[in-house]
This record gives sequence, C-alpha cells and structure tokens, in this order.
Amino acid sequence: MNSDTEKLCALVGKFHTAMMVTHAPGPHLRAVPMVVAQVESTGRIWFITARDSGKVHDLESDERVQLVFSDDRSNYLTVAGRGALCTERGKIDEVWKEPFKVWFPGGREDPEITLIAVDPERAEFWDNSGFHKLQYLWDAARAYIAGDKPHVREGESHGVLRP
Repeated sequence: MNSDTEKLCALVGKFHTAMMVTHAPGPHLRAVPMVVAQVESTGRIWFITARDSGKVHDLESDERVQLVFSDDRSNYLTVAGRGALCTERGKIDEVWKEPFKVWFPGGREDPEITLIAVDPERAEFWDNSGFHKLQYLWDAARAYIAGDKPHVREGESHGVLRP
C-alpha cells in the first residue's frame, strides 16, 4: 500500500456520507447522498443500495463515479474512480450495519441489496481542521490585511492523491 492510499483511507474515515455522482442517461449527472459502508485498506470504498436504484442502472452503462465528501466546513474530499456492482452474500454480511435495516426491512438477507464498490483513481482533499484551521485563519487574516491571498500548504491542507 502506498502513502497516498493510506492518506486516502484516513481521510475517508473522517466522513460518514458522500454525495455519489454517476452518469445518468443522456447528458445528465445524478448526485445522491450515500452512507459509507466500509473502507478497505486498498482504498476501495463500499456503499449499500437497492438493486433497482437509478445509480445502479447508471453504473451498468458507465462505471465512472465521483464521490464528494464534506463536513462542517473544515474538511473536503473528492474521489474519482470506477464503480462496480456486487451482490455477493459474504460481502454484504461483512459490510452490513444494523442501521441499514431502515432501507432494507428484510435485513441483510433482503434480496434488493446491491453493493457498490468504488475503486479510487484520483482524490483531492482540503483539510482545514485542527492545527490546519488555525494556520489557515492566521494566513487568511495576514493576507486580508496585506491585500493578498492566503498561502495554501500543499500536501498538508490541500493535496492530490493517486491511490
């Protein structure tokens, strides 16, 4: 595992949900909120959905996916990759969490369950939490007073990953 993959896994672990953007029929994009079911050490990100959902149909014709993560205005992450569908019962059991029963009343045995695995190809992050937030606020205040732009610390508060 490379350091970009480790960094990506750590970043995704800060979020519970993502907006999943798929390529809908025609010239349209579809964006839906999705709960992160699991993040593997390889960087693969798993989601659970219904077999007959629009995003499943989108992925059947175009596997390109963009994930957009955001929290309370401190952390942002985008992940571009390829999505694959999975109905393997063993994997469903592995990623299953009891709160998913809200969407699948039949539990983990619900025949409508389909998993989406996203294999990241590129990610970009903005991290203004903790010390980064204090540093950014300081840099922004200095830049404002000087009539300049704040310095972005590449690799720390912003960066591109290639897992």
